[in-house]
Amino acid sequence: MSTEHLDVLIVGAGLSGIGAAHHLQERCPGKRFALVEAREELGGTWSLFTYPGIRSDSDMHTLGFGFRPWKEAKAIADGPSILEYLRDTAREYGIDEKIRYGRKVVAADWSTPDARWNVEIERTDTGEREQLTCSFLLGCTGYYRYDEGYTPHFEGRDRFAGEIVHPQHWPEDLDYAGKRVVVIGSGAAAVTLVPAMAKEAAHVTMLQRSPTYITSLPSIDPFAERARKVLPDKLAFPAVRWKNVLQQIGIYQLSQRRPNTVKGFLRKILERQLPKGYDIDRHFSPSYDPWDQRLCLVPDGDLFRAIRSEKASVVTDHIETFTEKGILLKSGEELEADVVITATGLNLLMLGGIELAKDGAPVDVPKAMTYKGMMLEGVPNFAFAIGYTNSSWTLKADLTGEYVGRLLNELDRKGEKQATPVNDDPTVEQVPLLDFDAGYVLRSVDQLPRSGSKAPWRMGMNYAVDAVALRLGKVDDGVMRFTSPPSRDRTGRVSAPVAEEPTAV
Repeated sequence: MSTEHLDVLIVGAGLSGIGAAHHLQERCPGKRFALVEAREELGGTWSLFTYPGIRSDSDMHTLGFGFRPWKEAKAIADGPSILEYLRDTAREYGIDEKIRYGRKVVAADWSTPDARWNVEIERTDTGEREQLTCSFLLGCTGYYRYDEGYTPHFEGRDRFAGEIVHPQHWPEDLDYAGKRVVVIGSGAAAVTLVPAMAKEAAHVTMLQRSPTYITSLPSIDPFAERARKVLPDKLAFPAVRWKNVLQQIGIYQLSQRRPNTVKGFLRKILERQLPKGYDIDRHFSPSYDPWDQRLCLVPDGDLFRAIRSEKASVVTDHIETFTEKGILLKSGEELEADVVITATGLNLLMLGGIELAKDGAPVDVPKAMTYKGMMLEGVPNFAFAIGYTNSSWTLKADLTGEYVGRLLNELDRKGEKQATPVNDDPTVEQVPLLDFDAGYVLRSVDQLPRSGSKAPWRMGMNYAVDAVALRLGKVDDGVMRFTSPPSRDRTGRVSAPVAEEPTAV
């Protein structure tokens, strides 16, 4: 029985995978492709996380696809609405028919003589292994582990008589109505959970070791509402999208250059939203500068509204130990609780845990530099989608899908089989991939590939710059090498030597 061969295999059917599939079928209509998804439904993050209040932390005009505008009123959307948007998109463009569920890619080995990937897939229902080959492999797996979230060691947690839940594994039957809840953490999940749970709980306490920058934005974008009324859809959506892109870039750049100005601006918002005399310095004034970690958004100030109503509170302290009744803090205070939510972060997992190899030799991903923030030095016909840390994930994922289409067409135009980024510049230095101080990044920085000190090896974080470079820049830029395996005669003998490209192994 012959092994199935695809032109392109897309790994993952979340935001990145669905977007990549659209760009592929639009730009390369003759290519045969499929998506494999380890879980039993599409949506990635938006089908995995089901905790109360789950929502986007970016506006949907930039988190949504450029090819299918977000048309709902709420720009900061809830998880179920985003999941429905993804399902509708996949259905509308026929992408849902290309998805193979319950299949996890465990290994992929590039064969230079055959110019194809040998891919090993595990069926998640039976554990059986399947094999297929593809000419190009595109990883759209995100960068965190889906099977486990991060929970630090808490002394005495076994003594606690109540329930302990991580947001990534939310039980459908969790009953917190009328109960005392402590949410450990101060990131996006925590600031979402606190106001959502406060609607039913007796009281919700957000327990944090240190503050995070948190600000309020209206869930409905006034500019978007006006634009839709006065402009046709084909003009309104780009106008709103670019307004938001430039706004995000502007705030980030200002934060880097004049952090004290941004601190003052954020503080004024807090002073208006929080009760008079509230201890902002203790609970909402981080020790780092804005955008050294991701800025948390609370739509319509819902977190601050919960604090004003006294249904929620913030405690800034360190945990000494769990007790039978709750949590004993280092200050000596005990927070009594019936339910504890450990909104303590994510575990990273690059490339979905796929074991990459080239001609049988493992690829040492953490030592490889990234090309244009989407390919690996010395690895042919492989790309991966990774979004911005200072803006919407989909902006970069969309550009990645578009660029892969351009690259495949360039291969066809040249009549070649392999496209490999090769670094011949000795002045390029390796630097961390993500210049970001978030805990989940710092814990796993040694698992990530490296960025270079200059283009095209540098991981860009500016959509406007990347949009020009990836849409209009030369694909054949002198760094990308286009080659083919040598031809073979009827006996299988190679008629010319194989040109090897350097690989991080």
